[in-house]
Amino acid sequence: MSELARPDGSDAQSLRLALILSDSAPAQMRGEELRQAHPWVTPEEADIIVVVGGDGFMLHVLHEMLDRGISKPCYGINLGTVGFLMNSMHGDATIAQRIQEARRIPFNPLRMQATTQSGEEFSYWAINEVSLLRETRQTAKIEIRINGRVRMGELAGDGILLATPVGSTAYNLSANGPILPLGCRMLALTPISPFRPRRWKGAILPESADVEFRIREPGKRPVAAVADQKEVRDVRTVRVATSRERELTLLFDPGFTLEERIFAEQFQV
Repeated sequence: MSELARPDGSDAQSLRLALILSDSAPAQMRGEELRQAHPWVTPEEADIIVVVGGDGFMLHVLHEMLDRGISKPCYGINLGTVGFLMNSMHGDATIAQRIQEARRIPFNPLRMQATTQSGEEFSYWAINEVSLLRETRQTAKIEIRINGRVRMGELAGDGILLATPVGSTAYNLSANGPILPLGCRMLALTPISPFRPRRWKGAILPESADVEFRIREPGKRPVAAVADQKEVRDVRTVRVATSRERELTLLFDPGFTLEERIFAEQFQV
């Protein structure tokens, strides 16, 4: 029996599915087709949520679920550019059959807690990464603490980021960070255009690590912290840790899982 089959043994067509569409014209058109293919329910009633759009829209939906304390598997249909978190729009099987045969990929998000120079505190989720970026032409100077211990007294450069395995092929890869296999329970700590120490390439940390960044000379060298799309400017300290109490799940067609895509990224020539 499929891992997504209903407990009562009923068939795929009886799966309770909710449909969420991006505002793009292609997504709206595809949504009209899907509405005829299955009896849809509201997200609150659903077992599984079908998301139609691109990676950015999937991240938006996952963040809304985190903010509302909802934990339901999501199956994405790609109508964007990359679609790393999504499935192909094409397929011979019905949407319910594809979901019933899909593989689950569970993962935990990061939780960022940032304090500004004025003392304001902000807390946001991050599915891909938390990044610290200089706000002006002045080089950022950042102290790095891991589990309460200073590991680097001063990193000078454009900034630094901490990426999950899910996000390791996004901004992290563009910054020459390592690609992390899913399930490795590790995080990638990657400098962004480092000036000193110039040859430092970053580090791979266990996901249990509690990472704290302290901004040096914040008045002269202001730094912004970004958790996926949520930005906090003029930060003084930023603490990041994996959230063990929250878990998200993505569904992928057989043979096109996120793991396979991560492998493919590492062998491109």
